[in-house]
Amino acid sequence: MLTYFVSFLSQLAQTLLVVLLAPLLLGWVCQCRAWLQNRSGPGLLQPYRVITKLLHKEALLAHNASAVYRVAPYVQFGCMVLAASVVPIIETNLLFAPAADVIALVGVFALARVFSALAAMDVGTSFGSMGARREMLVSSLSEPALLMILFTPLLIVQSSSLNVIVDTLAHREFALHPSLAFAAVAFIMVLLAENARIPIDNPATHLELTMIHEALVLEYSGRHLALIEWATAIKFTTYCTIGIALFAPWGIAKAGAWQALPEAVFMLIVKLGIVGAGLALLETISTKMRIFRVPEFLGMAYMLASLGMLTLLLLGS
Repeated sequence: MLTYFVSFLSQLAQTLLVVLLAPLLLGWVCQCRAWLQNRSGPGLLQPYRVITKLLHKEALLAHNASAVYRVAPYVQFGCMVLAASVVPIIETNLLFAPAADVIALVGVFALARVFSALAAMDVGTSFGSMGARREMLVSSLSEPALLMILFTPLLIVQSSSLNVIVDTLAHREFALHPSLAFAAVAFIMVLLAENARIPIDNPATHLELTMIHEALVLEYSGRHLALIEWATAIKFTTYCTIGIALFAPWGIAKAGAWQALPEAVFMLIVKLGIVGAGLALLETISTKMRIFRVPEFLGMAYMLASLGMLTLLLLGS
């Protein structure tokens, strides 16, 4: 009973850490982009200010909105919190470890996307429907690439459990896998597409002809928009933690290794800082591509992921 309670507290602490730090990571990326562009930037805490302001505003609903429109923000937020809770980022073998299946994790992201697309089309605006179509186009190309990426570490460890994959890769002798290098590059491309970052989408734009994610949330306001913005930050952080868990798992503590937890938390913050700065640099030197070039971009990601899996199967490395 005591072990179960300790595992529950560790799981709760890890989930709260990701949920509460998610807006900070988004603010760090924006601040790094501002520095690279020789601007002052809005500050690290700006996402918290935006979410707090929206939570205190009244939520306005369209007259023809159905229950799907009202429920979608809560479903998106719940799915992102669930996804964040099953990714081992500080300690392995936590309470939700049996549910940390990589294929099920992709399904959780897909469920949130389906509700966001349905809610965007529910009110019947042209921009919402356009954004939903573009979002589903991107997802139909990025999800197969993401599955192919996850198959490479899955085949190395011979398990689809994310907990087993991280535990095996983090706590064994250092080994170089060219297959994981291909998968890592493909994962960065999918991360940019799934989180509506440059070059797929510009999160700072509101141009009707170019936006994808922003077109989905144009009709939301108040607490609903706050939940969506928070869920977006959690999704971005969760994708970063998945990349860290798969390709740089060093420093993640074993279950019950309490003395290693402070080091694990410190390593997580350092890794997220490096990832955020790297993504800011990548977005600064890139330009947004036309929507018709997105299939080529994600097709390249799928090809790299396939090359990684074939390298593992044919060469065993």
